[in-house]
Amino acid sequence: MAANITIGPIPYHWPAAIKLEFYRRMAEEPAIDEIYLGEVICSKRAPYFDNHLPDVTANLMAAGKTVILSSLAEVMLPRERKATSDLAALDDIELECNNAAALYARGRRPHRIGPFMNAYNEATIAFMADQGATHICLPSELPAPSIAIAAAAARALGLGVEVQVFGRASLAVSARCYHARAHRRTKDNCQFVCEDDPDGMPLTSQNGTPFLRVNGIQTQSESYIDLLAELDDLDKLGITHFRLSPQMVDMAGVARVYRARATRSISIEDAGQQLRALCGATPFSNGFYHGVAGYQSVPDLAAG
Repeated sequence: MAANITIGPIPYHWPAAIKLEFYRRMAEEPAIDEIYLGEVICSKRAPYFDNHLPDVTANLMAAGKTVILSSLAEVMLPRERKATSDLAALDDIELECNNAAALYARGRRPHRIGPFMNAYNEATIAFMADQGATHICLPSELPAPSIAIAAAAARALGLGVEVQVFGRASLAVSARCYHARAHRRTKDNCQFVCEDDPDGMPLTSQNGTPFLRVNGIQTQSESYIDLLAELDDLDKLGITHFRLSPQMVDMAGVARVYRARATRSISIEDAGQQLRALCGATPFSNGFYHGVAGYQSVPDLAAG
């Protein structure tokens, strides 16, 4: 396999010190090829880390990593439009567009398409390529047959194709902040309560079963996507980049497991055991890929 291992943008409101240590470790980890930086969920969080971005970017590039800046997934306010426009104006670093506002601001200059842009079919991918897209990260809920069609269309147009293979799935973003509301606060006076949940705020069903995570305005899966066993198939489909979404686990260790499996230097069984050791009791899922409910794990279904 020749696919690159990428680290997606951090979706959570981690303190600046934790982010700095995270990116220091990512710079030192040879299993990682590309890293996405930037706030994608809530623009109110951005000032806490924006002043560190130039140094972090320089350090990562000095370590041989490709760095891409990611735009917000939702743009509603004038300051968010201004920040998106400023980001889109940069020419010395790649941009990942996660919102139509970023696409509009970028014009036809080269850019990447992020997973929030919902590129579900060949016509959309062709349109995006015509607008200057050079790379596309497919939505995490696509099943394998749809990935095959989308990847073939993208590769025929010369685009890189990325699939999230680890981490919580992003299921929705909202204009409202449920994280704040759950603590009886308004979105404008949230007091950054999301920082108290570095791996998302768990939600349970009425019978107490965990099934979702809330991260500010974002709703995530409870389970971590795990496509270790599907890497061979994804490689055959022409996927060029495997994305790992940051979680509050040893992401350098996770990257090493995925690199080892991507290069076939470890068995699926051993890779799975190592990943489980890194992630504790958090459930894994691959249901979306196999065309069943996203939270499910196909091996578990087969065993049942």
